[in-house]
Amino acid sequence: MSWLRAIAVSAVLSLCVVTSPAAASSSFRNIDITTRDAVVLKGNVFTPDASGKHPTIVFITSWALPNLEYLAQAAQLADAGYVVVSYTPRGFYTSGGGIDTAGPKDIGDLTEVINWTLANTPAEPTRLGVAGVSYGAGMALIGAAFDSRIRAVAALSCWTDLTYSLFANNTRHLQSAGLLWLSAELTGTPSTELRQALTNFFANQNVPDVITYSQARGAATYLDRINANRPAILMANAYGDSFFAPNQLSDFFTKLTGPKRLELRPGDHAIPELTGILGLPNDAWTSTRRWFDYHLRGVSNGIGSESPVQLQIRGQSTYEGFASWSAISKSTARYNLSEVHWWSSEGDLTTGSQAAWSKTIIAGDDTVANGGIVLLTNGAEAITGEPPTAWIPAVDRDNAGVWQSDGFSSAQRVRGAAHLRLTLTPSNSGQTTIVAYLYDTDWSGTGSLVTHIPVTLRDAVAGQARTVDADFPATAYDIPSGHRLSLVIDTVDPLYADKAPAFSLVTFSSPSSAPSYVSLPLK
Repeated sequence: MSWLRAIAVSAVLSLCVVTSPAAASSSFRNIDITTRDAVVLKGNVFTPDASGKHPTIVFITSWALPNLEYLAQAAQLADAGYVVVSYTPRGFYTSGGGIDTAGPKDIGDLTEVINWTLANTPAEPTRLGVAGVSYGAGMALIGAAFDSRIRAVAALSCWTDLTYSLFANNTRHLQSAGLLWLSAELTGTPSTELRQALTNFFANQNVPDVITYSQARGAATYLDRINANRPAILMANAYGDSFFAPNQLSDFFTKLTGPKRLELRPGDHAIPELTGILGLPNDAWTSTRRWFDYHLRGVSNGIGSESPVQLQIRGQSTYEGFASWSAISKSTARYNLSEVHWWSSEGDLTTGSQAAWSKTIIAGDDTVANGGIVLLTNGAEAITGEPPTAWIPAVDRDNAGVWQSDGFSSAQRVRGAAHLRLTLTPSNSGQTTIVAYLYDTDWSGTGSLVTHIPVTLRDAVAGQARTVDADFPATAYDIPSGHRLSLVIDTVDPLYADKAPAFSLVTFSSPSSAPSYVSLPLK
């Protein structure tokens, strides 16, 4: 789904001396699978040399990547006794047809790939799994709703609600959608429906049509069917996923009734899985292997008795396990926003009650607080362990509101989704946007980004107050003792297509009837 992933695939090919079929205890061949509408899908299959039937995994490739993406992982799984089929979905590379974006044609194709696999390999039909990263992950989840033969799923960097991914809090995700469109044009054949949906998305027109298109392409739409089929589902994502933010997964995970596991790690979209593409040791791929071994081979490896929610703490290598999503936090700390002081041009985050106040900023201009560059900014955290930073004193108080707490007397272990309530009044009618950032700020004023969220009002009325309630993307972050919590709210971020009109005004306020605050879920 990105140029980073393409580099990884190229590296796999360069290492084929390590992972070549000739050096493995399995055979390899390229395959063509012809679908019901005469579209030919390109793929490959690894078959164990041992006789008899074998558990089977079908890999669906990521957006804009060919079926060689999983070469290293497929070879290792085949050596362990799995039949492994990988294929490129319709519309990409040399597979025929137009890109269907996990629509009905794609899901029908998955069933036909399974049919081909059962007819042409020594696959055991009762021990079938489907897996993928990103695009392949989303299709694997949807496919489990429509094909009851799928008994286990590993969905890495997945989405469950495509509408949320495109329009979270009514804000269009500019960089991620733009990268998808560019890569689709470069590596495939976008369908007429996809081109129309993207045209409408970027033009901010016919939004209901885009929502209809996207709703049919998310597993959450088919949750009842998935629960009826009861596949064992592993989902893994990054806290900073700029394509598929993690909040959509928590609700979906909670509503699943079959065997399930949710893993969240630092990083951005598909970055936590990246080294595993090379066949190197990797936590996400280790879990995938253990998940399939347990549910398809009956290996007693302990994963079935482990806590089903696994959170890697940001900046650390350690994981914390929880029995459910609701168990990840035990308390909530609420910080009310105070009046902005004239001598500092910022307000306080305090646990005490506050009198009514208001603060007006000039909208439409960015500040040093921002979410960075899609894939790169949060992706670097997965490698370095260091989150993106901003120097809070440099935030222009004319273009942003800033509130800060006192230094904490003990570490604040944030687990889950922080919440923002804010009353705002735009000077213009129509559309306006705010972007809120939470920072862990040290003694020098350097803020490490904990989480951020955009919110767009599409039907604002000039001079009319609106109260916003929004959840930040979930995270697992420890704010050290002595550090402060900083809240910055501005109106522009390069990650998003929507922003407040230039030279308009936005007034933040805290009326007694609806006080403005931030709440932190704490362990």
